[in-house]
Amino acid sequence: MKNEKPSRRQREKLRQRQEMLAAALDLFAEKGYHNVSMHEIAEKAEFAIGTLYTVFQNKEDLYKALVLEECDSFEAALVQAIETPEDEIEKLRNYVRVKGDRFRSNLPFIRLFLAESKGASFNIRAGLDEALRKRYYAFLERLALIFENGIKNRRIRKIAPPYHLAVALDSVVDAFLLLWLEAPERHPYPEDPDAILDIFFKGLLDR
Repeated sequence: MKNEKPSRRQREKLRQRQEMLAAALDLFAEKGYHNVSMHEIAEKAEFAIGTLYTVFQNKEDLYKALVLEECDSFEAALVQAIETPEDEIEKLRNYVRVKGDRFRSNLPFIRLFLAESKGASFNIRAGLDEALRKRYYAFLERLALIFENGIKNRRIRKIAPPYHLAVALDSVVDAFLLLWLEAPERHPYPEDPDAILDIFFKGLLDR
């Protein structure tokens, strides 16, 4: 059975929702979650406050929807990057490249997410954290499968379990991105993914 095309009303509701989320992201990124009211979001999005409340129950509900939607987009891009028909090494290169591109092109959300993941803000994401954590672990399993297949195909040496290699690579990429976020001119993110992957491929020992 083919998926039915959304009705005009459904498309309009989706458009309104996206405009509300975009307005909220701008305000949250500028002022911080706790310094923004639902009235401000409605005003920036150019909707009546009542219309905003028909879409989101409250500010916490809106924030969770925003984070989940952004994470959906981020995850979809990474999954697409590693599910190409290329060999394992190219899949890993795609992962390093795409994660860097998506991170650097979405700074307002990245800065907001990092800021609101600390301190008193943690409680507004109590339920959200578990959902995101499960999705993160599921993605690591996908990444580990690339290492596992690479080991089977004798393209990658088994110096550690595939899952540990996936965790290590993901952590190294995150470290490079956070360095870039803090001082982009001093610590530019490598345009060549092998600058990161060679830490794994070539190792540190001078043999």
